[in-house]
Amino acid sequence: MFSGIVEEAAKVVAVAQDKGNIHITMECSFVDELKIDQSVAHNGVCLTVVSKTDKTYTVTAIKETLERSNLGLLRPGSLVNLERSMLMNGRLDGHIVQGHVDQTAVCTEVSEADGSWYYTFEYTLDKERAREGYTTVEKGSVCVNGVSLTVCNSRLNSFQVAIIPYTHEHTNFCQIEKGTVVNLEFDIVGKYISKLMQYR
Repeated sequence: MFSGIVEEAAKVVAVAQDKGNIHITMECSFVDELKIDQSVAHNGVCLTVVSKTDKTYTVTAIKETLERSNLGLLRPGSLVNLERSMLMNGRLDGHIVQGHVDQTAVCTEVSEADGSWYYTFEYTLDKERAREGYTTVEKGSVCVNGVSLTVCNSRLNSFQVAIIPYTHEHTNFCQIEKGTVVNLEFDIVGKYISKLMQYR
């Protein structure tokens, strides 16, 4: 379980192909605090630490994960948003994030607005899944590349988010431009409500 509050935008140092899987090796400031088998969200995808050194650690993304996320596009030098699992004795600063990416979206526009930024994202609409809550709502929550954000200008298959300077500087939003593929996780609360409404 995560909250969508990114701890660090960490750098990929190596990507290795292994049949249908990839092994991603990263540098981050808290690598000495990580343990083998620990869960860490990478651009919103919950992955398990499988090995580590003094300066790096490695996770494995399998075929299912690669088909639903942007992790297969990572290269050495890419920045990845990291978040360790949520502590149950702390404040929930973002929203409830599972680390299970639903699908990807494409950035279609970035515009600056007096020191902040508006990012517009489009995603493939599946009407059946939308009825089950796989969609956005105005002022609702959405997780983009692991970042908990508030939706604005929600449309049938697109939405915008407003990014403050701190988020821009401390996450990989600083690398997102028109055409960039991002990971989406729709709000789990909305999914449950939508599902239950079908049984009324």
